[in-house]
Amino acid sequence: MNFGLIDRIIELTRSERIVAVKATSLAEEYLADHFPTFPVLPGVLMLQGLVEAATWLVRDALDFSPSVILLRQAKNVTYKDFVRPGNLLTLTVTCRRMGRGDSDFDGVGHCNQDEVVRARFGLTHLSLGQLQDASTPVGQRLMEGARARFTLLRR
Repeated sequence: MNFGLIDRIIELTRSERIVAVKATSLAEEYLADHFPTFPVLPGVLMLQGLVEAATWLVRDALDFSPSVILLRQAKNVTYKDFVRPGNLLTLTVTCRRMGRGDSDFDGVGHCNQDEVVRARFGLTHLSLGQLQDASTPVGQRLMEGARARFTLLRR
């Protein structure tokens, strides 16, 4: 299953900052359960949106060399309001530190002008070559797929 929350990257300063958007629609399956009479974007998906934005910042900064980027830690996560269907969630992520194997970020999400989520988090970057030596073709396909999606998000 290919799950991506980011609909568009609207601003990118290499290795420093990214601004991305996620349009919330009533057609999204998870809203049927969260909650049927009051559908809202789950808080964990707000955080995931910040993480996904940061992964695009990492991929661009490291020329798409990490095959896998994982959330290492999340601290000081605060949720301040709901994101409902029809809302546009703007996610701004600023890099505090970028290394080859990991990175740290501050992120904030706004709906209209209101802050809805804020977090400080870290990511771990891996390449499939670190995980298994025979995975070069798979790693190449992942890199090509990530580059293609990145190009679409930046349009």
